[in-house]
Amino acid sequence: MTPELKMSRTYVTLLALLTVLLALSSFVLIRSLCVLSSDPVSPEADSASVPSSTGSAKDPKGPLKRIFMKEADASNFFRRRSRRGTKSQDEINAEQRQVLAADERKREFHEEKRNEFESYAEEEHDEQNERTRESTEQWREFHYDGMHPPQEYNRQSI
Repeated sequence: MTPELKMSRTYVTLLALLTVLLALSSFVLIRSLCVLSSDPVSPEADSASVPSSTGSAKDPKGPLKRIFMKEADASNFFRRRSRRGTKSQDEINAEQRQVLAADERKREFHEEKRNEFESYAEEEHDEQNERTRESTEQWREFHYDGMHPPQEYNRQSI
């Protein structure tokens, strides 16, 4: 046997074993997640529901009441809200409020950044003017001969 043939057999065997392992683990996972219902009409809709006929069990209270719902309610929920189902006006309004709030936060953020940049640019401009004025004053002092009055042009009056 050639080494390539041995290696390809090893890869095929390993791939087959991994496929079987994946299938078994997914089957066990799905089996453990499914809740068996008495109505096998729609197993997708009933998989997240609690059977209605729990004689000795009490109704859940507190946060569990929000998580679990009756079997009929779960079926109706999944039937009523398909992927292309229309949204209620309350859902549309809530989404619109979220979009408007996000837009407002973006607007405030950009306004704050713009104000920061404007103050930075103003400070830089002021510093540049101060450096220019100082260098001009130094040049005038260096070139002043003491005999003529200093030039008044281009001088800031305070």
